[in-house]
Amino acid sequence: MIYSQFSPPTFLKNAHIQSIMNSVGPRKFRAKRIIKSLNSEQLIISTEAGVRLTAELDKSNVIHPATNTKPLVILIHGWEGSSQSAYQVTTASHLLRSGFDVLRLNLRDHGDSHHLNRELFNSTLLAEVGDAIRSFSSDRSYSNIFLAGFSLGGNFTLRIVADRAKELGIVAAVAICPPIDPNNAMTAMNNGLFIYEKYFFRRWTRSLKKKLKHFPELDFSAEMNQIKTLEDVNQTFVPKFTPFEDPKDYFSSYALTGDRLKTLEIPAHLIIANDDPILPVEDVDKINALDHLIVERQDHGGHCGFIKDLKGRSWVEQRLVEIFNSHLETSALN
Repeated sequence: MIYSQFSPPTFLKNAHIQSIMNSVGPRKFRAKRIIKSLNSEQLIISTEAGVRLTAELDKSNVIHPATNTKPLVILIHGWEGSSQSAYQVTTASHLLRSGFDVLRLNLRDHGDSHHLNRELFNSTLLAEVGDAIRSFSSDRSYSNIFLAGFSLGGNFTLRIVADRAKELGIVAAVAICPPIDPNNAMTAMNNGLFIYEKYFFRRWTRSLKKKLKHFPELDFSAEMNQIKTLEDVNQTFVPKFTPFEDPKDYFSSYALTGDRLKTLEIPAHLIIANDDPILPVEDVDKINALDHLIVERQDHGGHCGFIKDLKGRSWVEQRLVEIFNSHLETSALN
């Protein structure tokens, strides 16, 4: 399949610059301006199982040319990100200008939602995310729903559509730089540039402290005083707060390798960068070939960056519009 190619200027080709500029610098400043202009509806979405997830709904003022009804894009952030992460906000803004409504959905314990559910977040809590999408869409009349996720949100995206796309009314999906083999990804992070491990360690421990403040009966303050690295957190919290005995089994449980995505029934686009410093790009070869999985492999882009200029604008923002428009146009022809 022929797809759009990302070609950044020479001074932005460095993978670490791409990755860092995804969330900070000009993109973050631009996102702060955008948030002030949005009239977002703050939501707490309750599932039938009693889980509560937060989200922000943004409605477009533009009539989409390919459909008489509003299409919806649901965005899922990465690990320790949120609906207010810079890449979520700027991507939402671009989609809004193109005629899409946008739901920026927060995973459990993300986006200051630590007080809503007693159980800690972990990456196997897939059902509640799908259930939240169902709860949201059941009260609304969207005839075209798209799902897109960044990093861990991309991993959630692919698992959700493999399991429940038709049930949830999702017509196409995009995953940007998702962890495919999480064990391999964690090894790459621990052995790579130190700033990534330190970044996620700081954000995760901050999140855990928030959780403990709201649910002191969880009683893990002593453990918090002992942990020094991401590996320490995994070794301590995985056996205590997940059904898995060790981190290896836990990470394997949400891998996309082998036949995990064989049940895909809708088009799912996987956008990856050869120079991703966090997620090994060769892991894509561990996914068994699938008719409905469209792999878009770019030479540059870092981890979820794909930054095309010094204003922090991302090629992914327009690529999402191109992908979703193509599916709307195909649907209209049929």
